Amino acid sequence: MTRRPEQFSLNLRPGNLRSRDPDARAARDFAARDFMDGGGAPALETGRTRLLVAGMVFALAFIVIGWRLVDIAAFSPGGEPRIAATPPAPAFESGRADIVDRNGVVLATSLPTASLYANPRQVRDPAGAAARLVRALPDLSRTEIRAKLSTDRGFIWLKRNLTPREQYRVNRLGIPGLYFEREERRFYPHGRLTAHSIGFTDVDNKGLAGVERSFDAVLRGRAEPLTLSLDLRVQHVLARELAAAMTEFAAIGAAGLVMDAATGEVLAMVSLPDFDPNRPGTAAPEARFNRASLGLYEMGSVFKIFTVAMALDEGVVTLDDGYDASKPIRIARFTINDFHAKNRWLSVPEIFMYSSNIGAARMAMDTGTAVQQAFLGRLGLTRPADIELAEVGRPMVPSPWREINTVTIAYGHGLAVSPVQMASAVVAVVNGGEFRPATLIKHAEGERPAGTRIMSRDTSLKMRRLLRLVVRRGTGRQADAEGYRVGGKTGTADKLIGGRYARDARIASFAAAFPINDPRYVIFVMVDEPKGIARTHGYATGGWVAAPIVRRVVERIGPILGVEPVRDGAHEDGGEELLVRAKARASKVATN
Repeated sequence: MTRRPEQFSLNLRPGNLRSRDPDARAARDFAARDFMDGGGAPALETGRTRLLVAGMVFALAFIVIGWRLVDIAAFSPGGEPRIAATPPAPAFESGRADIVDRNGVVLATSLPTASLYANPRQVRDPAGAAARLVRALPDLSRTEIRAKLSTDRGFIWLKRNLTPREQYRVNRLGIPGLYFEREERRFYPHGRLTAHSIGFTDVDNKGLAGVERSFDAVLRGRAEPLTLSLDLRVQHVLARELAAAMTEFAAIGAAGLVMDAATGEVLAMVSLPDFDPNRPGTAAPEARFNRASLGLYEMGSVFKIFTVAMALDEGVVTLDDGYDASKPIRIARFTINDFHAKNRWLSVPEIFMYSSNIGAARMAMDTGTAVQQAFLGRLGLTRPADIELAEVGRPMVPSPWREINTVTIAYGHGLAVSPVQMASAVVAVVNGGEFRPATLIKHAEGERPAGTRIMSRDTSLKMRRLLRLVVRRGTGRQADAEGYRVGGKTGTADKLIGGRYARDARIASFAAAFPINDPRYVIFVMVDEPKGIARTHGYATGGWVAAPIVRRVVERIGPILGVEPVRDGAHEDGGEELLVRAKARASKVATN
């Protein structure tokens, strides 16, 4: 009887295959031949084919499932890229032009950033998402973020202008419904150094202050940089010296400018305290206040520059004339005295050199109120400064302008102006008598804009001699920078607080030009409420506080600006001849 193959298959177990029994091996061989002869080969081939097909089906299924997972993780239903996968970014092109100084140094630029927003409808767990997000961005409020993510809105900002590190931390969270928007952020590489002149923008890059605000429309549609007249090197020197003086004299503020005497270009504009324009929202109001252009101050005796120039130009006095300064002047209920009274007749050069209030007042009275108003108006001291800033103060002009105002304005009280106005007016006095408004925009090389004639060139030359005399022999001796022939005038004014002049709160200032024989630059500095110290014998006047600032600034910026110092012993007219003539005239007056 023939056995069925199924019966022999039972004997093909491993134990039987290892058997050494001859009968078992014979039975195994017979079963195998019988299996193959009975149609077993086609069945085996069919099994292999089925296994191959099943493997291919499983592989295809895995590929489809994997692709779907990538699609879900990488793309939103609307096709927007999710935070888990960001598409390659195109080359960044700023929508706002750079701002550079006169040497091409970048003062303001735009950098690409990412801003985080959400589609709350796609956020499954607002509370959990808020908790995780706040751990990644600690400056956010968990309560506020949770409230935002719980709304039914389709779009809501969570944080603008993230840093790359912040973006990375959020990206790692993989929270559905969060997205990044490509934006740009305004960046100021030099921070506080140019904060008040450059200004800053809001989160949408709209100019809010300084040049950023004044030239907002220009910067938005401009490809090439906007070149300013500022020189960052000079700005650094002026800022550092003013800050040092503020610290030494425990002052509440300071301001200063350096201007080109020929063009009116502003090479430096400093206001202290300052702030970081990269984070303007953290700045105190007094730090954001621009003392250089918006602040208004009664400047004190620096105004005698204009009083003497006016009287000389009008022919009211000559350098050989003078006035009796032996007694105070009484007008109505006011008494005018000299700070360091000489109690004698003083020539015009002596009035200027010793800073006599009595002499300046008599000079203004002889010139007249109408002439004084017109003259100061032509110098730009009775109207807001014409400079490219929105932060410009309107001078405090007396109305009506009485005789007492004429007298007090002669020595710097009763008319409050900004440091920009003061510097611009001094430029006109020393550059040959032509007024040019201060500007923050660089002129083309060799360009000299047209000016308005304020006084004769001869008057300007006389004023240069008097300014040098003040530094050589008068109240401004501490401004004398060796080799640079500085000319200038000190100013000290009590501050008007609550309708009264405070004896313990004053403005100390100094206006200067160098080299005074052919002025190239004008410097004006002021320190707000300095306190006397032991080194100054308790004084906090312009001669002790502000004049040394000018000396140090000139010594540092002179080489930078290419002004060669004069060799020791070089001849100059320091005003000694004027003093000799003054003494002779004083002796003659005393004899008569």
